[in-house]
This record gives sequence, C-alpha cells and structure tokens, in this order.
Amino acid sequence: EPRSAWCCLAWTLVVVTMNSLVFFMNLLLMFVIFTIVLLPTIVVVYFGFQCHSQVLHSAARYCKSILDDNSSSALIILGFIIMSPLIVVAMAIYCSLARHLRLFMCFQPYSRAMYKGVKWRWYEEGGLCSCAKGWNTQVKAWV
Repeated sequence: EPRSAWCCLAWTLVVVTMNSLVFFMNLLLMFVIFTIVLLPTIVVVYFGFQCHSQVLHSAARYCKSILDDNSSSALIILGFIIMSPLIVVAMAIYCSLARHLRLFMCFQPYSRAMYKGVKWRWYEEGGLCSCAKGWNTQVKAWV
C-alpha cells in the first residue's frame, strides 16, 4: 500500500542517503585503486615536467646533474605511454573488487520509500549487500 506524503518523504531521504553513501564508498574505492596503480605514471610525468626548462625548470640537484631537456621530454612521453595500460589494469582491479564485494547490489530501489511492506533488497537476498547468499555461478562478467 502507498505511504503517506510525509512518510514517503522521510523514507525517500533514508533511501537517498543510503544510496549516496554507497556511491561515495564506490568513488573512494575507485580513487584509492587508481591512485595506487597510476603512481608510477604520476611520478614519471611529475619529474619530467619539473626538470624541463620550458615548463618549471627546477633548481634541484638531480635536475642539473641527471635530467636535461631531452631526458625530461623522454620521461613525459614515457609517462603518457604507460598511462593507458595502467588505466585498464586499475579498472580491471576495481571491477573485480566491486564484483567480489557486490558493491553495486547495495543500492536500494526507490520503491522502498513509496510503498509499505517493501523489504530492503539486501534483506531479501541474504544479508547486507548479499554477502551471506551464495554467488550465482552462471553469471559471467568479462573485463
């Protein structure tokens, strides 16, 4: 049966808050994974730009003794070349981890706020985010 207007508004806020928390948890996990995986690219490009005379031209000792403009350009190019495969690796790690933790099943439908008697999705499926219920082995996901 449908809820009253005020009750529907209160439950809508609960559902939206829960879905927002799940979204930000996914976003934080993605940020951490991408930062760790892309760290070599970040470091190489940073040192390339820091020591190039046309960009920052740092006065650091390693810029004067080890890296000249040609080697700085090579570092910049190398950093951008290795970025593409590392982005693919980071996305594969995130998708695998999200699938293993079943993070996308934590989102709740809006019908939970609209109608009385609609159970939380995770409650019907065996626990928070379906962690207690067995995984369907027929489902295949390719990355």
